[in-house]
Amino acid sequence: MKARSKKTPKPAVHIVQKELLQPYNPVTVNLIGAGGTGGQVLTALARMNHALIALGHAGLFVRVFDDDTVEPANLGRQLFTTAEVGLHKSVALINRINRFFGTNWKAETLRYDQQLLEDRNRASALITISCVDTVQARYDIEEVLKYLSKNHTGRNHVQYWMDFGNSRTSGQVILSTLEKIKQPASELYTPVECLPLVTVEFRELLYFSEQGDNTPSCSLAEALTKQDLFINSALANVGASLLWQLFREGILFNRGFFLNLKDFRTQPIKVASIKTP
Repeated sequence: MKARSKKTPKPAVHIVQKELLQPYNPVTVNLIGAGGTGGQVLTALARMNHALIALGHAGLFVRVFDDDTVEPANLGRQLFTTAEVGLHKSVALINRINRFFGTNWKAETLRYDQQLLEDRNRASALITISCVDTVQARYDIEEVLKYLSKNHTGRNHVQYWMDFGNSRTSGQVILSTLEKIKQPASELYTPVECLPLVTVEFRELLYFSEQGDNTPSCSLAEALTKQDLFINSALANVGASLLWQLFREGILFNRGFFLNLKDFRTQPIKVASIKTP
């Protein structure tokens, strides 16, 4: 007898809503953290905005949240000059981006935590990008985003959270959803409406990453013993490519990646059709 052929499972994908692909207004983005990775991500977002507008898209509107100021130890590894020492990082970066690209993006010199819930319009954005150093900061962001997802409606209702994290020579970028994103029917793919939160799916990874030394560095030389010179920019560029794919192709087969700069390896994180908590 002829054996029955097994059905090949359809690839799991996440399909982006039209609201992001063909918006009437610029897509709102909250970037949390203006340090080594955040500064590089902001530059990538500015380039992306310029390219999207040239392609007929409404572009992006970005707010940068960071209450930290520029210190001499930040120079060289982060995108600051000696003239900016003492300024808030978010202000220094946004001023430069606005002058260079002609944007009107905003700097917020405060932490992104529950105090922001007093101004939900400012706290809420379609896409939230976190480039923070501590696990607690991620849990604070998670609390705010979960609250906004349930209690804030309107054009800037929170949908996606992209988290950047790194150690000395490695890092990861993970895209999550704050709610179910309605997916169209497909004969070719298995559309996935929920992408797990980084704080849930990778709780152990976050815990172990917190065991390192998080004390501020007093010099660039000391800072380079904790983070390699190019880990932030490498992570930012590959992560920005994922976001660019979201806008340009509207379909994601991967929702993030692990990067090992020492071995020059990148491992994608596939979209998976699993039930999430």
